[in-house]
Amino acid sequence: MKPCPWKTYLVGGAVRDALMGLPVQDRDWVVVGATPQALLDQGFLPVGRDFPVFLHPKTRDEYALARTERKTAPGYHGFAVHAAPNVTLEEDLARRDLTINSIAVCAHSTGAGGQFSTKFLIDPVAWKATGALVDPYGGQRDLTDKVLRHVTPAFREDPVRILRLARFAARYADFTVAPETTALMQDMVAHGEVDHLVAERVWQELAKGLMEAQPSRMFAVLRSCGALARLVPELDRLWGVPQSPEHHPEVDTGVHVMLVLDLAARLGTSLAVRFAALTHDLGKGTTPADILPRHIGHEERSVRLLKGLCQRLRVPVECSELATVVAREHGNIHRSGPLNAAAVLRLLERCDAIRKPARFADILLACECDARGRLGLQDSPYPQARRLAQALQLAQSVATHLIAAHAQSTGATGPKIGEMVHAARVRAIADGL
Repeated sequence: MKPCPWKTYLVGGAVRDALMGLPVQDRDWVVVGATPQALLDQGFLPVGRDFPVFLHPKTRDEYALARTERKTAPGYHGFAVHAAPNVTLEEDLARRDLTINSIAVCAHSTGAGGQFSTKFLIDPVAWKATGALVDPYGGQRDLTDKVLRHVTPAFREDPVRILRLARFAARYADFTVAPETTALMQDMVAHGEVDHLVAERVWQELAKGLMEAQPSRMFAVLRSCGALARLVPELDRLWGVPQSPEHHPEVDTGVHVMLVLDLAARLGTSLAVRFAALTHDLGKGTTPADILPRHIGHEERSVRLLKGLCQRLRVPVECSELATVVAREHGNIHRSGPLNAAAVLRLLERCDAIRKPARFADILLACECDARGRLGLQDSPYPQARRLAQALQLAQSVATHLIAAHAQSTGATGPKIGEMVHAARVRAIADGL
């Protein structure tokens, strides 16, 4: 590859994470002073649709031409992009969301597309010693002070940034949001910016946030600016709804749901389990005031609200189905200890546990998070999960093919065979438990 006449900078998350001492995953680069044709002539591969982005011919890292953006319509869509050789690095960094994501490192050109040595790529000490760091908006200061702060008022032009900031709050749980940034987000919500977000993007950001270390922080940020009430009102209305202190020492339903969610994160559960933890009590937000703090029939209301939420945000089937079963059955699973064999089998059948044992394991895990996600009960045992898992194994041990073969030899019909299999499973559970 020929020497490059332009300047190349490592930007964004790779710089941020390296400065924080975290593993660097993907590397993104900004090219200043080049044209699309100049990169093509160097062997770069074009991949950008809305603005010029290219893949390095050897490393396959992403290289984007320095650009500016100007909003032309409400919401996430409607931006005029300007990418040209005269766009400066500072102008490119100004369009980014947070100061901690607006730090760049100048690549010392080696005649290889602006790449620098592998060691230099992960050596913040060398960056500082050589003056390679470019930080026009105070990102290093905010990393030290653990603050999430917007770069410029242009933050308001993209409502997705509210979701991204909330996700970063869930990832870096010891960071705070700058008061002026919270005020800016509140103004964005008040002016209806989040109302223009498309469902797929909302779910994408929420799903990423759910998989962070402390997902409750994401919802705290969204509540603080009013965005949660606009995006997921079914969840937002849970705060301030009381529960019986006998069963819920934390009392507040919203607080309980966040305890459940963070416990699911600490246990390293899947996205589907975390979503079920988040939505299992939606119905408590619509409990009539005259029966509080009791929540009679909240399971059915939760299922109904969950259906509308999943349709609106286009939640994947795997997540919506698991969450629906947990919302409907978590109370029955909590109370399953005294159930006899026949009742246990009916519960397994309602959960479709025999056909989908792996999903049933996730259902039990979500219910355990619900039971332990209460003030002072985080380390409590949950014997219901072990008992129901054992019952499922016993039901699965029944040789249904032998029962069917014997029944057919006697002329039994399909429904009769089903009754015989059911009875055999009840006996197996009763004997085993």
